[in-house]
Amino acid sequence: MARRARDVYTEWRGGTCRVKWWTGEYHDDGRKRFESKGGFTDEDEAFQHGQDQLYEIRHGTGISNRDGATLMTDWLDDWLKALDVGHLTERHYRSVIENHIRPYFKKRNTAVADIDIIAYRTFRKLITNSLKPNTARPVMTVLNMVLDDAVPRLMKTSPVERNRRRGKFVKKPKERKKDMLPAAVEQLACNAEAFFGYPGYVFIWTMAATGMRPSELYGLTREYCYPNWPASDPRVDQDEEVRHDEDLERYGKGEHLMPAIRVERQVQYCDSSLQFFPPKYESRRTLVVPPFLAEMLEKLLASHDRDWVFPGIEGGSLAAVSFPHRYWQPIANGAEARGGRRPRPAIPEVPSFRNRRLYLLRHGAKSWLDEDGHSRFAVESRMGHEVQGVEGTYSSVTVPMERGIMKSLQERWERLQGELPRPGA
Repeated sequence: MARRARDVYTEWRGGTCRVKWWTGEYHDDGRKRFESKGGFTDEDEAFQHGQDQLYEIRHGTGISNRDGATLMTDWLDDWLKALDVGHLTERHYRSVIENHIRPYFKKRNTAVADIDIIAYRTFRKLITNSLKPNTARPVMTVLNMVLDDAVPRLMKTSPVERNRRRGKFVKKPKERKKDMLPAAVEQLACNAEAFFGYPGYVFIWTMAATGMRPSELYGLTREYCYPNWPASDPRVDQDEEVRHDEDLERYGKGEHLMPAIRVERQVQYCDSSLQFFPPKYESRRTLVVPPFLAEMLEKLLASHDRDWVFPGIEGGSLAAVSFPHRYWQPIANGAEARGGRRPRPAIPEVPSFRNRRLYLLRHGAKSWLDEDGHSRFAVESRMGHEVQGVEGTYSSVTVPMERGIMKSLQERWERLQGELPRPGA
């Protein structure tokens, strides 16, 4: 005999019992929408299952049969559509999902609710055994976010394991770095000049002295560069009129002003074309430059009429030429002399940067500031990092801090000039 209570009841069909319960939703015509589960041989067990489902629905932990059957590949589509992140971050997430996560779960036709701790560990083992650590870690990071966001609609709890203490200890590998010596930077700059002219020489020294990210340097245009800025600032943000006016009093070309570069954007490929985006972490900032670099920048802008401060060999943005591969490798590793339409002399290798990343110039810029004892807040702000806590709330970069940075960088340059061999000596 069937059992019935409010919003749940059982019924026998053949030799098995089925339980139906109200999902808390209504059909378009106003009728309650029920879900069911069959196959029970004990009516009390079936009725209790229905009561359990009602309890979970009332407490916000219930998963409908429809949601529980959602395939992982469909959830990945919904998750990607809901992303609200920067362009490069979204491109990275999509790449990880399409190359590693979706093929695995699509092949197995896996529902999200079926990914338990064992299924999670199986996927992680496959990824960590088949990919290099630097590739495997981002895959697991993205999968963890996808599964965490599926709770509580598609699964009751996330199978993601964090802070596990079981198993053998594996020390995280850390990139070994060498001290960035001014003489090595000078050799890189000379190599870059041999490779693509005076813009190359100034590019290397600008990155070493400011710590700008490569994409920020690629996208630097003359209206945001000394000696034009801040007088040439487009003032696109009307909410920053106060900042614009204060910049004119603090920075620029003049006896009492500080030469500076304004980081307002970076350039990246999107939809097969170069486009401007905010700098990473929205880290818009002003970077004072030492006198030697200010002179270089002024000379560089006077030498060409391109919008880009650092034009490539063909005059376009360095972002369009795969700079780390086509330009940086011969600059750091050396290259043989070349004739033809664009002849160049042999380029010597720079041992401390051979087979190293361009980004280490940025790391070295921070090391120089740390060595010279500058304020942590001033250093992190210059690098485009957000300082957390009370320090980040109460601190600010003052004029004496900026003049101190200019002074220490200028002193490094002058010491280097005293060490370099004189022509004809």
